[in-house]
Amino acid sequence: MKSRAKTTVKLKKPNDLNIYELLIHWRTHFPPYTAACLSQQRELCIVDFLLHTYFLCTAGNQGWLMNLLAEIEIQRFVTSHDLKIKVMRLLCRSLEVLKMGSVNYLDALKLQEKLVSDRKLGKISDTILSLQHPPTYTLGKRRTDHNLLVSKDELQSMGAELHYTERGGDITFHGPHQAILYPIISLKDIGFGARKYVENLELTMIELASLYGVKARVGSKCETGVWVGEKKIGAIGVRISSGVTSHGLAFNIDPDLNYFKHIVPCGIANKGVTSLRRETKLELPSEEVLHEQLVSSFAKSFGFTNLMWKENVADIVGNFRN
Repeated sequence: MKSRAKTTVKLKKPNDLNIYELLIHWRTHFPPYTAACLSQQRELCIVDFLLHTYFLCTAGNQGWLMNLLAEIEIQRFVTSHDLKIKVMRLLCRSLEVLKMGSVNYLDALKLQEKLVSDRKLGKISDTILSLQHPPTYTLGKRRTDHNLLVSKDELQSMGAELHYTERGGDITFHGPHQAILYPIISLKDIGFGARKYVENLELTMIELASLYGVKARVGSKCETGVWVGEKKIGAIGVRISSGVTSHGLAFNIDPDLNYFKHIVPCGIANKGVTSLRRETKLELPSEEVLHEQLVSSFAKSFGFTNLMWKENVADIVGNFRN
């Protein structure tokens, strides 16, 4: 099924489309999936078909496809209660958003570890942490200390912390005026692999930049993250354990870019770093609004339709200290 992973389904306009056409379209691209849809295993295959069609659609198509499915009441095609629940979960996927403000890096790391454990056990739904950190440098599991250009004593005199993590990626900086998202979501539930997940994180940041007239792009070969010209505006470093994600992305709103002079950002030499403030000609709203817009862009990229915002989470963080 290699063709399925590389194909982007281009659907017709909603007014020209019905469920029969969708099935025929699916059969044209992926014959094994629809043979049973038209026979005895119709119910199970319709659910499977909807899931795959949804996640192969472009982000722009996903919204109206969900509305279309709701309008034609696709659940009437499914008679069993369990399959109805699966279909409704497709039509209304929820994401719990924890708005955390500024959080010490280790506190956020401990919280992520607990949430990942709970997500694996099904104790919680998909969750995302929206926050920023005090000045902090982090290294990925490759432990590329040579990309840190100052001593630990110098970091301490700067008031910056250094932490080693189990995420992918190289060294990076986190600090004030940077929007950070740590998604704790099940990739198994949406049929994503690691590559597709990272691509959607990139799209999340690209969309936010576009709201302010900034044309961002994915990196060239061996260049992770999101770029404006030859300068990096957003970094990505993730960990995936048993299909559940942690760590995530950092988007530069208006951080002190001097901090990046002390590292080789993400291990990529001779490249600059930039921010939304430097690149846009538009007036920016408050950072709280920008954080919310980044979350909304994430939700759009990953097909979440119901965001449950939680703002008073200081007690949650406090439980993981010490």
